Amino acid sequence: MNKYSAIKSTVLSNPIEYLKGVGPLRADLLKKELQIFTFGDLLHHYPYRHLDRTKVQVIAQINPAMEYVQVRGILLSMEIVGEKRARRLVAQLRDATGIIELTWFQGINWVEKALMIGQEYLAFGKPGFFLGKPQITHPELETLREANAAGKGFLEPIYPVTEKLKARGLNAKAIGKLMQQLFLVLEQKDIGEFLPQDLIEKEQLVSRWISLQHVHFPPSAEHHHRALQRLKFDEFFIAQLRMGMLRSSRHRFSRGQVFTTVGNHFNDFYHHHLPFPLTGAQKRVLKELRQDMGTGKQMNRLLQGDVGSGKTIVALMTMLIALDNGFQSAIMAPTEILARQHANQFMELLHPMGIRVALLTGSTRSAERKKILNDLLNGSISILVGTHALIEDVVQFKNLGLAVIDEQHKFGVAQRAKLWQKNTIPPHMLVMTATPIPRTLAMTAYGDLDYSVIDELPPGRTPVLTVHRLDDARPQVMDFIRSEIALGRQVYFIFPLIEESEKLQYEDLMRGYENVKAWFPEPQYWISMVHGRMPAEQKEINMQRFVNKDTQIMVSTTVIEVGVNVPNASVMVIESAEKFGLSQLHQLRGRVGRGAEKSYCILLSGSQVGKEAKDRLSVMCSTNDGFKIAEKDLELRGPGDIQGTRQSGALDFKLADIVKDRELLERTKLKAEALLETDPDLRKQENTALREFLQADKGGTVWGKIS
Repeated sequence: MNKYSAIKSTVLSNPIEYLKGVGPLRADLLKKELQIFTFGDLLHHYPYRHLDRTKVQVIAQINPAMEYVQVRGILLSMEIVGEKRARRLVAQLRDATGIIELTWFQGINWVEKALMIGQEYLAFGKPGFFLGKPQITHPELETLREANAAGKGFLEPIYPVTEKLKARGLNAKAIGKLMQQLFLVLEQKDIGEFLPQDLIEKEQLVSRWISLQHVHFPPSAEHHHRALQRLKFDEFFIAQLRMGMLRSSRHRFSRGQVFTTVGNHFNDFYHHHLPFPLTGAQKRVLKELRQDMGTGKQMNRLLQGDVGSGKTIVALMTMLIALDNGFQSAIMAPTEILARQHANQFMELLHPMGIRVALLTGSTRSAERKKILNDLLNGSISILVGTHALIEDVVQFKNLGLAVIDEQHKFGVAQRAKLWQKNTIPPHMLVMTATPIPRTLAMTAYGDLDYSVIDELPPGRTPVLTVHRLDDARPQVMDFIRSEIALGRQVYFIFPLIEESEKLQYEDLMRGYENVKAWFPEPQYWISMVHGRMPAEQKEINMQRFVNKDTQIMVSTTVIEVGVNVPNASVMVIESAEKFGLSQLHQLRGRVGRGAEKSYCILLSGSQVGKEAKDRLSVMCSTNDGFKIAEKDLELRGPGDIQGTRQSGALDFKLADIVKDRELLERTKLKAEALLETDPDLRKQENTALREFLQADKGGTVWGKIS
């Protein structure tokens, strides 16, 4: 056999019921509760922690801060106390320093028969205190002889299990025994080594066989650390390799329109109609986009930037490049308010140049819709702005060359894919997000896309001052708002949607609206209101009243989270701010500070705020940098909970953590890129095992296929 081939093990594919100690009934439980179907599945069911069972505490030293304790002592007494549900077995264990109480509520008769008064035991468990005295409920008890026979000179694995498994006798300890049984039947030849040997040597990685043994049963903490590093390296490296291959394949094989010209439309706009000078970051990103669209390969690029960094103007100028090359463009936004705002902005900027922009949404009237569909086909509309209505089959273009997705996390993969089908050669794709993505998350969830970052705000934007105030400071907050309105400014009040029922959501908002009206009565003050249940036409009228300064206050739900642009609004009040996520708070704050005046974001909360919510509010008050906020959000919530990433399938790491193992992630990315640079299809002999592993492994992501 070729020394570079991965040895395909039949043992790992054995059904789990064939492992000694499992059988059909336990196998059914393992399949249903833990998705363990084979020997291989069990092998990769890793312990979430290890306990050092070699350490013994003395009873007098036990304190409430200890998570687990192990004590050694003589069993003094046992008695069953209480009746029915309160029935329990209580025992006393004594060492040279004191006495600890041991209690069992389940399996009482069995435990009583198994224990002997006067015998010396090791008792292990989570300590508690009652009337100042230590106790352990449901401890693990072993005689010294049993403990020595089991060889407790290693770190004992604790495995994740469910309550149902515990009730059927398959607790963490029982899983540990099954794992020991598994290693009795496994041999080194069953664990194929798929990393190239030179990479293993350069990175000083332990073998995969050793690392799998030591991640379960390490002889020491150092052995466990080295095993973890090897397995985490594998997880990151394989993920980066997959995405690198997708990106490489797209660059080589995905045919795209060739935009060779940067012509009159772009240059005329740049020199005569640009409303403000571009930042260095905007110029850099435009250059990256121009290069992408001139290669003859389909552009598939993620553009991220903070709130107000000027992504939309970059998208518009990219559309002008498409027009210079004879192609139409489309931009899809998640809400009608945002779509209408884009359309109005584009129409205003491009009207002097005679470029036709159209808006298509769910509320577009049928006669107007018919004309738009007809003019799209004959090519007289150059830029189409819209909502989900753009992806309907009836919407056909003469020659669509560029599709822009705004706020990408609001759209599903399948919805975005429909834009690909609007031309024979798929249009270039520009995916934008105003929720900055931490570099670590971008490298995993979006690693198979090219991505550009606008990391610079336009000059003249004054940072928004953010403060956290408790409900009892409401009178002072309202006084401040009155003073801002007296200066001619406008104010947002945002309410969370915290109820399941749409009806209750509406009632929540109405209560908030009435409360604001009580503080700011008409006719001295005028208030607009916008919410999800409102007809689109009414929503637009109310929004326009605020834009036109006919009302000084806007009461809204998070429907105005993205895109709404009212430069005169200087105060954002977020009610029950503790109920919002960090990225959402940052998005909402971005609705103010868009003009020349000093702006404020006031986070109002109740006095009882949890630690995590307090952390979120503290971060908001300490920085305006969306990238720092995104990093903190990732730390607080973890990658699985970040909106829009679940569908990627790229974050299902069992051991690696993209926050804690950031340096390792960076390293594996560089290693994967270096390998693909020399062997993009893994055809070299030394990469055979790696190629076979990737083909056999069903994991991976199709994220880069459809962005």
